[in-house]
Amino acid sequence: MRKSHPLRRAVLATAATVSGIVLLLSLKPASDPGSAEAAGGAPPAAESVQGGARPIGDGTVTGDAAQTQYGAVQVRLTVSGGKITKAEAVQAPKGGQSDQVTSNAVPKLNQAAVQAQSADIDAVSGATYTSAGYQESLQSALDKARAAAPAGPGGGGAAQARTVTGDVAQTQYGPVQVRITVSGGKITKAEAVQAPKGGQSDQVTSNAVPKLNQAAVQAQSADIDAVSGATYTSAGYQESLQSALDKAGG
Repeated sequence: MRKSHPLRRAVLATAATVSGIVLLLSLKPASDPGSAEAAGGAPPAAESVQGGARPIGDGTVTGDAAQTQYGAVQVRLTVSGGKITKAEAVQAPKGGQSDQVTSNAVPKLNQAAVQAQSADIDAVSGATYTSAGYQESLQSALDKARAAAPAGPGGGGAAQARTVTGDVAQTQYGPVQVRITVSGGKITKAEAVQAPKGGQSDQVTSNAVPKLNQAAVQAQSADIDAVSGATYTSAGYQESLQSALDKAGG
């Protein structure tokens, strides 16, 4: 029987102790709370970037006219609470067979736009070109509405008052041009910076313009009634008002 040497036992004991210390040191980083936190810090940063699509601004906005093989198509949207509440075609192919196609397709496209809340709508059977033009103008209107919306909850852009002047509308009795002040997404003031003048026009203008200004603020759109006895001035006012609304993004 071989007798164990004391020196050999001491060497083995020292080696075992060193191995144990090395093992403990190698395990420590994995259980370090700081390391775990660093490894898990990336996902919250990525999550904060996600915010979904930019909302659409409230009001009325008209898309660009889309030219089709059978005529122009142009869509106007009414937005409330960030949702499309009304869609209408202010231009659509007309004349001959187009009248029947338009009268059948446009109401369906209007309804589809409100239901889909986007331009991702199906074409109406038998109205392929009209449907394509409608979608193109609808997308343009949505893009304008999004561009006018505040960039974020804390942006405060919609609360800042701004003044927008519509294009000049030529009438039989002279030009009409409307300027609106918008604050918080609403028309707070409307005024005619140009209106027919001279002779009988002075009386018509002084009677009609204040009523049209008031109607624009009340309606919050260009869908206002003409003033009796001022048909041309009223039509020009509505045209310039709609132009101002389009520039304001609704």
